[in-house]
This record gives sequence, C-alpha cells and structure tokens, in this order.
Amino acid sequence: MVTPTSIKLDDDLKERIQHLADARRRSVHWLMREAIEQYVDREEKREAFRQDTLRAWEDYQTTGLHATADEVKKWLVSWGADNETPAPICHQ
Repeated sequence: MVTPTSIKLDDDLKERIQHLADARRRSVHWLMREAIEQYVDREEKREAFRQDTLRAWEDYQTTGLHATADEVKKWLVSWGADNETPAPICHQ
C-alpha cells in the first residue's frame, strides 16, 4: 500500500531537486522516493553493522577470544594465492 506523505523543503533545495529531475528526465516524486529508499537501505546496513559490532564486543568481553591484527593480516594477504592459509583460530 502506498500512503501519501508531505515534506517541507526550502526553496533552494526544491529548485535543486527540480533541476536534477529535469536533467534525469524523471519526476520530482521519483527522484525523492529513490533518494529516500537509498538512504534507508544504507542506514539499515549501517545499523546492522553497528549491532554486529556491539555483539562482537560483548562476546569478546565475555570470552576473551580474539585474533591479533597480524594474524588476520597474514591470512588476508594469502587470499587467492596458491598457499592460501586458513582463517586464524581465536585464542585468549
């Protein structure tokens, strides 16, 4: 279901949006909807990453398990090479 929503824009921003819509041969409505959708998608991904980070930090505080930066770097450098190494094992 689609529900109309209004938004107040200052004249300058409204003019910029209209100019861009004209240049893209799209409606102002399409341009604003696309911009909002892209923003929401990006922010949802950012929030999911933040939540993953918080869970990882809590897990580390509980268990103390970790891999050092050097261990991870050595593993990443080996990616795609004939002698690719397995992921480092977490330790205390």
